[in-house]
Amino acid sequence: MYQNIGAAAYKKDLKNILKLSRHLNNPNHNFKSIHIAGTNGKGSTAHMISSVLQEANYKVGLYTSPHLVDFRERIKINGKMIEKDFITDFIKDNIDFFDNNSFSFFELSVGLAFEYFNINSVDIAIIEAGMGGRLDSTNIISPQVSVITNISYDHTQFLGDTITKIAKEKAGIIKKGIPVIIGENKKEITDLFINIAKQKESEILFADKLIDKQYDCDLKGVYQKMNIKTSVQTINELVKLGFIISEENIVDGLKNIKTNTGILGRWEIIGRDPLIICDVAHNHEALSIVLNHLISMEYNKIHFVIGFVNDKNLNSIIDLFPMHAEFYFTKPNIERGMDQLELQNLFKSKNRIGNSFSNVKLALKSALNMSKKDDIIYVGGSTFVVAEAM
Repeated sequence: MYQNIGAAAYKKDLKNILKLSRHLNNPNHNFKSIHIAGTNGKGSTAHMISSVLQEANYKVGLYTSPHLVDFRERIKINGKMIEKDFITDFIKDNIDFFDNNSFSFFELSVGLAFEYFNINSVDIAIIEAGMGGRLDSTNIISPQVSVITNISYDHTQFLGDTITKIAKEKAGIIKKGIPVIIGENKKEITDLFINIAKQKESEILFADKLIDKQYDCDLKGVYQKMNIKTSVQTINELVKLGFIISEENIVDGLKNIKTNTGILGRWEIIGRDPLIICDVAHNHEALSIVLNHLISMEYNKIHFVIGFVNDKNLNSIIDLFPMHAEFYFTKPNIERGMDQLELQNLFKSKNRIGNSFSNVKLALKSALNMSKKDDIIYVGGSTFVVAEAM
């Protein structure tokens, strides 16, 4: 699986997922959908939209990745995780076909999700792309609306080493005649999006220019403001298409995302006195926003329990962390996890000093022992570090 071994698990075309879909009688043709790509904010935006649609009494499928604690977090209907029996039956019923083909973990997960949403006759499914867009396994759907949350540097070994190249890959989800919403606009890629939408005869809308109203949201963190705008603009497009969604549904949906969808890991508070905050931000742009928010809070001292995967470029990321803080370097329990001593030395070379720990549990325990009630402990750097902490 990609989470564990990285590049070796990445498939560079859609042949496999199309083959799997045909075997399953193309379940993706039988439900309406929204397709979401982007560098940051995909998961939060997907859960926001799901929550609003649930408040409007729709039966909503939700496919996201990765999971934090339980694989079944990836596939939900109205906030309820897919049943274990459905997963095991899916494998049993198709085992001969799977054995005779070489599907990736992600391809099988997408096929499972599409089958589940089809069997359960969802009114609409919100589908989050895993990585990129053009060649992502989810890119075989014909959505009601396409959404690109934002573009920044991540997975450059797969998607390209410039913002333009990355944007072009993400724009691969734009379909002929299907409206596309851009969450956060950047001047250097505006024309690229406009030109691709024009070629596809698709209406393009820039959410940051269209949505002015402020909404309360139970997903905390200043970085959610853009995701809220993107979600509301998407809902507005669904209304144009005939979905019945009131302003009250939007307000209630944004206030009850955690209750309605069960989302985890976004500015998640898992302890108090000291305050313990987990967040899955793991690239430069996302961490920049999260850490700026963190540093602006009132506290005595910040303790960082952090770990990363070994294919992450940390040069610019390290500079985001304050020098005057306590660091607890650790290794997530996956094959791709960066060794804690290597991480410690990289941070030390930029004057961020701390101790190293062989696992997340030990690092968090040490941070708790060293903290006072008015301190903050931040856990992050990698989705997998957050998962283990939680």
